[in-house]
Amino acid sequence: MKKLSIIAFLGLSAVAFAQDTKIAPEGRKQDNALLVKADHAELDAKKKAGEEKAKLPKPYDPKANAEADINKLIAQAKKEGKNIMIQAGGNWCIWCLRFNNFVQNTPELKETVDKNYVYYHLNYSPENKNEKVFAKYVDAKEKLGYPFFIVLDKNGKLVHVLKDSSVLEEGKGYSQEKVKEFFNQWAPKS
Repeated sequence: MKKLSIIAFLGLSAVAFAQDTKIAPEGRKQDNALLVKADHAELDAKKKAGEEKAKLPKPYDPKANAEADINKLIAQAKKEGKNIMIQAGGNWCIWCLRFNNFVQNTPELKETVDKNYVYYHLNYSPENKNEKVFAKYVDAKEKLGYPFFIVLDKNGKLVHVLKDSSVLEEGKGYSQEKVKEFFNQWAPKS
C-alpha cells in the first residue's frame, strides 16, 4: 500500500509539473524554447568586422624571419638616417589591419612615415609568435594592446614602446591628429 501511495504521488506530481500555467500575452505566441537568444547587435558587429577584415590588406608574414628582417632594416635606417617603426600584431587583429590601412590611405600620415621611418610589421600569431624578437624589446608578461609599436633609432637602439595603441583610436578607427603626433614625436631628431 505504501508503494502504491508513493507511485501515485509521483505520478500526480509529474502531471502537475508538466502543466503549462503561463498565459501568453494576447496576439503573441508563447516561446517555450530553453535556448538563450543571441544578441543580434553583437552578432551583426562580429559579422561586419569579419567582412571588413577580409577586405583589408594583410601586411604580417608569419613565415618571415623577423630577426633577419630587422637587422636589414637597421642597415637601411643607418644609410637613410631614419628610425625604425615596428608595428607588432597579426593578420588576425582587426585593429592592426585598420591601422595599417589608415596610414597607407592617409596621404599626410604616409608621407610622415615614409620620410622618417623604415616600417616593419612584426608578426605575432599561433604560427609564429616571434618570442625571441619580442623579448628584445618588451616583457611578454606585460599587458600589450595590439597593435603595439616599438620604435628603434637608426642603430637599432630601443627609443620607445607604445604598449597600448588605444590612445590613438577615435570611434571605430584612428585619430589622424593623434597618429600624426605619435609619428612626429618619435621621428629622428636632426
